[in-house]
Amino acid sequence: MRRLTLILALLAAPLSAETVNGLRTVEEFDGMEGEDRSVALFEEVLKVVEHPRCLNCHPKGDSPLQGDAMEVHQPPVVRGAADFGAPGMNCTTCHGAENVAFVTGDGSIPGHEPWQLAPESMAWVGLSGAEICAQLKDPERNGDRDLAEIHEHMAEDGLVGWGWHPGEGREPVPGTQEVFGELVKAWIDTGAACPAG
Repeated sequence: MRRLTLILALLAAPLSAETVNGLRTVEEFDGMEGEDRSVALFEEVLKVVEHPRCLNCHPKGDSPLQGDAMEVHQPPVVRGAADFGAPGMNCTTCHGAENVAFVTGDGSIPGHEPWQLAPESMAWVGLSGAEICAQLKDPERNGDRDLAEIHEHMAEDGLVGWGWHPGEGREPVPGTQEVFGELVKAWIDTGAACPAG
């Protein structure tokens, strides 16, 4: 009977008390040190950064992507001079301040204020984790941000936070913005090491 009780207790226990919606927390890396820890933290950060919710708005080229399959945006739109769309067809023509569920059928139109593409210098589609890491650390390609500002953007920016609340018909990024922000901070605090190319 005792063995059965133990087996039932193990089956009822969460797989990892330190994983939140598929994203490991900083505490899961406590057994690691130095550059290995920093790289491992960044590789966990990549679970969010390389998710379609993020990559769709960090495309290579002038057109955003959409959906989990990262297909070219329909209707066809372009980046425009300020990353808000072309004159007369700004992103806000269709994307309002919040998600709007379709009246018929499943799905929704995503929304947030502001709604825009990341600048071309911040394109992530097609880059390796090492290339994304180098780009994030380069003020000439990251919007002239230092690492503290990168952390603030990742941990507090509402448009980044939209990835966890993308509306009906879209899979959210793993974890929570809070856990993601903690991972980014820990990565920075451990030397912001990048994975090997």
